[in-house]
Amino acid sequence: MWQADLSHGPFIKIKGKAKKTFLIAYIDDCSRLVPYAQFFTSEGFDGLRVVTKEALIRRGRPTMIYADNGKIYRSETLQYACAQLGITLTHTQPYDPQSKGKIERFFKTVQTRFYPLLEADPVGSLEKLNERFWRWLEEDYHRRVHASLDGKTPHEVFHSQLENITFLDDPSILDVIFMKRVKRKVKADGTISLNKQLYEVPARFIGYSVDLRIDDTGVFIFEDNKKVAEAEPVSLSDNAHVKRVRSPFSLTQLAEESKEANRNV
Repeated sequence: MWQADLSHGPFIKIKGKAKKTFLIAYIDDCSRLVPYAQFFTSEGFDGLRVVTKEALIRRGRPTMIYADNGKIYRSETLQYACAQLGITLTHTQPYDPQSKGKIERFFKTVQTRFYPLLEADPVGSLEKLNERFWRWLEEDYHRRVHASLDGKTPHEVFHSQLENITFLDDPSILDVIFMKRVKRKVKADGTISLNKQLYEVPARFIGYSVDLRIDDTGVFIFEDNKKVAEAEPVSLSDNAHVKRVRSPFSLTQLAEESKEANRNV
């Protein structure tokens, strides 16, 4: 089982302005090893997506993920990904932080052992913050004897049970599994609206609701869990000069065809 949580991190300066950071992390309940953790300047789902994918690639697949009721841990994307991977996603009872005591204790360790290092030698970017943190995590936290592990380190306990860990056969499937999923109905002009942006899709989807998957590279149409087309952003300036083809769903055209049919009868 992995426990999941988010903690408020230190302020760092980005382009001369102080920016708050957030540490998103998983901890293995048995070994206290941290499968993956990273600082971000936002507490949104994009950070959790990165951390979850990296944790699964590096440390295998857990049987269960145990998280609180925060919005990012109840997202449809995470629920779908866990279902696809055979991972049980379960949540704590409201107002019960003690139930995630292991990861809360890890965050306390970060505050008392890592943050003082930053006070003595500050970092100037988010990249440097993460580089320093990852080095501390591997060289200090993972390899220091843990009080609850009978004189062993998290690294030793985790690697003593490698035969019980299921690693992913094809890590590339995570790119599709963790895409954001939304439904949209295609308008008569062959476009959809998404996040205040118009996208154009192939004409064969006009009038139908389509399954969209979104990531950093684009917006894609899926059928039966397979990518079949890509939605292209519409340039309003270019689109204004494009000659329009009458939609087969035009009410005017349907009315004219109906009148013609009646005359022939």
